[in-house]
Amino acid sequence: MSRSRLIANTVALVTAFVTFFPIYWMVLSALKPAGEIQSLQVRPWTLAPTFEHFQRVLGGENFGRYFLNSLGVALSVVVLSAVVAFLAAVAVTRFRFRFRTTVLIMFLVAQMVPVEALTIPLFFLVRDIGAVVPGVGLNTLGSLVLVHLAFSLPFAVWMMRGFVAAVPEALEEAAMIDGASRQVILWRILFPLVAPGLIATSVFSFITAWNDFIFARTFIISAKDNQTLPAALLVFFKPDENDWGGIMAASTLMTIPVLIFFVAVQRKLVAGLGGAVKD
Repeated sequence: MSRSRLIANTVALVTAFVTFFPIYWMVLSALKPAGEIQSLQVRPWTLAPTFEHFQRVLGGENFGRYFLNSLGVALSVVVLSAVVAFLAAVAVTRFRFRFRTTVLIMFLVAQMVPVEALTIPLFFLVRDIGAVVPGVGLNTLGSLVLVHLAFSLPFAVWMMRGFVAAVPEALEEAAMIDGASRQVILWRILFPLVAPGLIATSVFSFITAWNDFIFARTFIISAKDNQTLPAALLVFFKPDENDWGGIMAASTLMTIPVLIFFVAVQRKLVAGLGGAVKD
């Protein structure tokens, strides 16, 4: 084995360890008895695993409802952002119109603004919108969908723009010669070819919406039934002593849907990227 290859493999192993170790420690802490978690003798293993923390979390009040709230918000953002991003990417790639470049620059600038800087302005914006459209006001799940959709679209449009541009226009022209309408070309020809890009943006949108804490804590003020899982974790943080077993168990349960979603789409993503379109 060459020296460069050995260095590359070593760096890859170290990177994988650094990435995986926090997940391992989270799951381990969720399985440790309370006495081992509080012990001053920290050990990277346990000889007496227990599911008491998981039972306490799953048996807690409204955990199932919080789970469904997070799932509903994340899936809604995934579907809406995929559709809107696809149509917007086609518009900015295939059509020439005034302020086209300005729109693209605005998408890029939107990615540069920190989320924390926009939280307070968005709070007042959602409050005012809720006075007109109650379904997306404060204390509603619609407000989370709306805000996450706004943050997901700039990245999704930029991603989809590259995928749409990679599809030869000759395919669309050939379909038009055969009598296909713009709608048929859009949904039956272009849409399947850019599906890998949609899947990639869907992973980003799902993870961002699923793990959100700032917006959920800011917009869901008094409606306890509309809380999401990240905000619901605060019940395990107590003034005198934090329930680290419950925190780690709830965090582990939160991680599972993300892993399931990624595993469900990664094969389609890899297969789609492997089948390049050639002109």
